[in-house]
Amino acid sequence: MRRALPGALCGLWVCACLVTGCSSAPPAAGAGATCGSTHTAAGVPVIIKVAKGSVDCETAMRVENEYAAKIRDGQVPGNGGGAPVVVSGWTCQGYNTPQVLSTGNASQCNTGSATILAVLPVAPPTAG
Repeated sequence: MRRALPGALCGLWVCACLVTGCSSAPPAAGAGATCGSTHTAAGVPVIIKVAKGSVDCETAMRVENEYAAKIRDGQVPGNGGGAPVVVSGWTCQGYNTPQVLSTGNASQCNTGSATILAVLPVAPPTAG
C-alpha cells in the first residue's frame, strides 16, 4: 500500500514512485544532462548540469541549493564564498569573475566520481 507524502516532502522522483512504484534509487543523470534551475547565493539564475559521471538530479539540486545557502549564511570563506567547502560529501567551489565570464560556469561541486556545474543561462540575442 502506497502512502501519499505532503507536497513539501514529495520530490519529482518520490512522487513518481508513489504513483508507479519504484524499487531503487532515483535514476542517475549522465554527463551533459541538465537537472534544473536554481539561484546562486547572490540570486543569479543558474542551470545545474552534470559535467562528469552520473548523479541523480534530486541530489544535484539539493547540493547546489545547500552550497548557495552556506554562502548566504557566511559559512564559506573567501571573497564571495569562493573557497572550497564540503556540502553533503561533495566539495563545492565558486569560480572567479574572469572564469565565469569566459565559461559561463558559476561554480562546481564534485565527489569522487561525479561533477556538477552551476551554469549561467545563455541570454537570447537581442535585436539592435
